[in-house]
Amino acid sequence: MATIYYEKDAPIDGLKGKKVAVIGYGSQGHAHAQNLRDSGVEVVIAELEGTDNFKLAQEHGFAPTDIKGAMDSAALIIITLPDEVQAKVYDTQIAGNLKAGQTLGFCHGFNIHFKYIVPPADINVVMIAPKGPGHLVRSEYVKGGGVPNLIAVEQDVSGDGKAIALAWANGIGGARAGIIETTYKEETETDLFGEQVVLCGGLSALIKAGFETLVEAGYQPEIAYFECMHEVKLIVDLMYQGGLSYMRYSISNTAEWGDLASGPRIITEDTKAEMKQILAEIVSGEFAKNWVAEYQGGLKNFNALYDKDHGSQLEDVGRKLRNMMKWVDAKEV
Repeated sequence: MATIYYEKDAPIDGLKGKKVAVIGYGSQGHAHAQNLRDSGVEVVIAELEGTDNFKLAQEHGFAPTDIKGAMDSAALIIITLPDEVQAKVYDTQIAGNLKAGQTLGFCHGFNIHFKYIVPPADINVVMIAPKGPGHLVRSEYVKGGGVPNLIAVEQDVSGDGKAIALAWANGIGGARAGIIETTYKEETETDLFGEQVVLCGGLSALIKAGFETLVEAGYQPEIAYFECMHEVKLIVDLMYQGGLSYMRYSISNTAEWGDLASGPRIITEDTKAEMKQILAEIVSGEFAKNWVAEYQGGLKNFNALYDKDHGSQLEDVGRKLRNMMKWVDAKEV
């Protein structure tokens, strides 16, 4: 069973009177910075001047500066930049400004685990990974709650690296919900697997295939959209609340029988074999290598695949229907 820490196990004293630098004021950065500040911790933001995130940090009462200035005398340096840019920023702006005994913090293990970033031996390396997007980390904190966090310690040369990480998690509200102990390896590999096989890749492909099957059989695209895309939220919300059992309890007997009898015909042993292959590519570092190469090559394949889906019939029908449902708070990008 996993080790789980709560507020009593994670005193915020480990950061009181110390400076925390947050590198990047995006999705996770804005939440960590504001929550830590509201918890009584001194926070300095590093962000590119003139960008939307720079302006947002100012609107939130911070005085953003450059990375070197933010890092100066910081006990904890939290890197919340996108995975694909972290290594370059680390090499050009962070590595040369690190001081022995500082703690380097990450919200995802990608660059440390796959060694695109290799910190010096005299630096603590820790991770606090909230199991939710930044806006949820912020909103739950404001409500008096928190989002569960994962904690991992890769290097603890000062002896207080774990205490600093626990204080960080407490400061953003994670200790209110629970901080689950893991490793950089486990967090990175399971996170990538979940994104690719279930949460994003698997679910997106399932929705597209179902929609296309109905449309190709002559059914109206609008009806196919409701059945294969819109109603996914209704089912996922039930699972979110009470797992598969509560979902099955809540739906009709007809739907439940369709779930139990037909689901295994869609997700077969061949599908699971492909899942195992994807996991092997993640563990070996092949996926990371391919993703870094794609980014460095200008994202040509990435953009082509994105544009293909963005202009698909599924997306076109969805844009029209979502505008008919005012309660959805439709978003377009």
